[in-house]
Amino acid sequence: MKSKSLLYLILFSALVAGGASCTKLIEEFKSELEEGSTNVDPAGLLITAYTSLNTPYQQEQRWVMQEISTDAAMAPTRGGDWDDNGMHRAIHLHTWNADNGYMNNTFVSLGTAIYNATNVLRFSPSQQQGAEARFIRALAMFDMLDLYGVAPIREGASLEDFRIAPEVLQPQAAIEYIEKELNEIIAQLPNSDTKSAYVANRNAAKVLLMKLYLNKGAFLNRQAPTFAAEDMNKVITLAKEITASGFYSVSAAGKYFDNFAPDNDTKSTENIFTLFNKNGERGGNVDRTWNTIAHYNMRPGGWNGWCTLSDYYDKFAANDERRGIYYNYPADTTSNRSKGYNRQNVGFFAGQQYNWSTNEPLQARNPANTPLIFTREVTIRTSGATLETAGIRPMKYAFDYGVTGQRNNDWVVYRYADVLLMQAEAILRGGAGTALEALTLVNSIRLNRGVTPFVSLTLDNLLDERARELYWEGWRRQDLIRFGKFLQAWQEKAADPDPKTLVYPIPSQQIAVNPNLSQNPGY
Repeated sequence: MKSKSLLYLILFSALVAGGASCTKLIEEFKSELEEGSTNVDPAGLLITAYTSLNTPYQQEQRWVMQEISTDAAMAPTRGGDWDDNGMHRAIHLHTWNADNGYMNNTFVSLGTAIYNATNVLRFSPSQQQGAEARFIRALAMFDMLDLYGVAPIREGASLEDFRIAPEVLQPQAAIEYIEKELNEIIAQLPNSDTKSAYVANRNAAKVLLMKLYLNKGAFLNRQAPTFAAEDMNKVITLAKEITASGFYSVSAAGKYFDNFAPDNDTKSTENIFTLFNKNGERGGNVDRTWNTIAHYNMRPGGWNGWCTLSDYYDKFAANDERRGIYYNYPADTTSNRSKGYNRQNVGFFAGQQYNWSTNEPLQARNPANTPLIFTREVTIRTSGATLETAGIRPMKYAFDYGVTGQRNNDWVVYRYADVLLMQAEAILRGGAGTALEALTLVNSIRLNRGVTPFVSLTLDNLLDERARELYWEGWRRQDLIRFGKFLQAWQEKAADPDPKTLVYPIPSQQIAVNPNLSQNPGY
């Protein structure tokens, strides 16, 4: 009975997330649960809720909408590859519409996470299990609010009767709901450290609250955000509480990529909340961090797709550890490590690439015998001699050669460095603290990354520091909107003619099945 009920729950969650209904399935589903609801294990449902986050977060869906829409990332069409009816190009160019595949796929995935988390609460979870589920729900609702400007949720009657459309919370109501949820559950969450970062914990809830307060003004007025001193002081207080827990420190020099390593669950000093990936157990999609950027002839071969832009790459000093190093880690079983070639294996891949078995220069595949030299120059449509080589390729998660199948790198959602950067920003935006205090916070990160400390701190160089520290972690769009720069022109993207792009359209498919949804202005 338990396994069949759980199967219904998993299959049904995507359907109900958007408000669609299927009478026969609903009746079978409800009958099954009513017949033996005491046999439904809330622990299993909680794992399902956690796993719901892997697809939108791990360099797919939500990640695409947060990064490829910015100056940090692009998915160029390479000849006939990566065209997909212009879906990827539209995200970078800000020419998307409500029928773009990313709109609906991400909406459904986040809606599924919200539903799966809420569903845990129906089956008598322990106090901690219920708190973890509510954290997952709050996280997914925050993303909905950030991306689409609304937060749908099924509770009460609509959770029991799927013919009732989900409620849709507008920005102020969504902010208040998320804030209330997090404040109610913090004390019920485990007070765990970096070794259990894949479990929702008190400090993770505090980081989410920090992000809520810091972005509140942008969520309420995206064209002209305001930053209330009260909200900024809450950000600062929460940051100090996280620091006072004693669990975290900025990674030491040479250890930045520990946060993203296959064994980051044991060696990171920064990770506050992560998504679990373990070979043979659970997880998924973390391989996309490699596949989306790697050339076919690299080891392992990838799909030769996404890249960054040279202006973004140029934000990094040559000696900035974050730009790229040879990272010595146990799961590297190639000759690059065993024979001491020590070729760069993490960070931004630019210039000539090498075979990590022979240490010989790699060649492109088409045109054949062309050196595999990743170039600074890239256009959103590439062809000819640079078809396979255009664009600098960021790789943040060191590849796990030690396993076949699912890699063991846990995906980083929240890190301590982000906490310090948000604290500094809140001070600059009028919160309690001095300019020197904010500067010291940022320089504590820069010194450990091997770069010269700032002499002074402004919003502009703080935004650039966030670009360096948090590249390809899924925050760039949110940052650019908060700093008032998302509508500006950058490489391969003209200035936005219409501020409607500060929020994504509600997917057409979702409006068709949920009468409580209405399209965002301009779409």
